[in-house]
Amino acid sequence: MKENLATVQTHSKINLLDAAQSLPTAWKSTVLGQAAGANVKVLRMDGQAYPDESHDFDEALLVLDGRMNLFIQGSQIEVRAGEMYIVPAGVPHAVAPDSHGTLVIIDR
Repeated sequence: MKENLATVQTHSKINLLDAAQSLPTAWKSTVLGQAAGANVKVLRMDGQAYPDESHDFDEALLVLDGRMNLFIQGSQIEVRAGEMYIVPAGVPHAVAPDSHGTLVIIDR
């Protein structure tokens, strides 16, 4: 998922839902900060599909509200609000239509 770099001060309190809603474009993440060497990003899902991608690092996908229909290794997995799915490095994954809400991504 494409990302936009945001500047966040250390020790800042961030409302993740507000941050996602303020993004001008769905499926374009913004980096809110870093912790333990990992990027913490947020994005807004708008019901549209997102194409296949893979990374050279594990990626944690945490749904804050709504749901994400993740397509991975030939199966569709519904990840609901309050649930997380960790995609292993090198594994292609896509998002199927009707995914909506707020997604937090933790990666490198």
